[in-house]
Amino acid sequence: MGNKVHTCAHQGCRQLMPFSDRYCSQHVELHRRDTKQFDKTYNIKRQRDTVTKERVAFYRTKQWKLLRQQVIERDNGLDQYALRDGLIVPGKLVDHIVPIEFAPELKDDINNLVLTSMPSHKAKTEWEQEHYGTGKSNTINKQAVPIKDIKYIPIDFNVLKII
Repeated sequence: MGNKVHTCAHQGCRQLMPFSDRYCSQHVELHRRDTKQFDKTYNIKRQRDTVTKERVAFYRTKQWKLLRQQVIERDNGLDQYALRDGLIVPGKLVDHIVPIEFAPELKDDINNLVLTSMPSHKAKTEWEQEHYGTGKSNTINKQAVPIKDIKYIPIDFNVLKII
């Protein structure tokens, strides 16, 4: 499996660390309580909706964990959306190119997965909400054309402050 690293999740910290850790030793204590409370609140909200609950359950499966590790290795620990635009940025999240909410049949297709960073993921999610109609308060746009290649996702990741 290789030694994959990423930067500390603390805003502005550039310390490289193992993929298995979220914060460097300097910042881990600052975020210990915040992270636990955020995770608890976030998980409670996600468990209220039955459809969301079932979709989220996939991310706890052995199949997902294996797929995730394969994507991290395949993408060399780099945000593929940023790389597409010529930027070298560590990735921390595995993203479905076509969201599960729109195309559940692609949830375990490795060709529908890429590694991304939080800023890229946020920008793409905002685009998905408009294009596919995904998100809590939206209605799925069944007429939307699935875009399966990231080079055709019309977002300029160069404008993001990810470096």
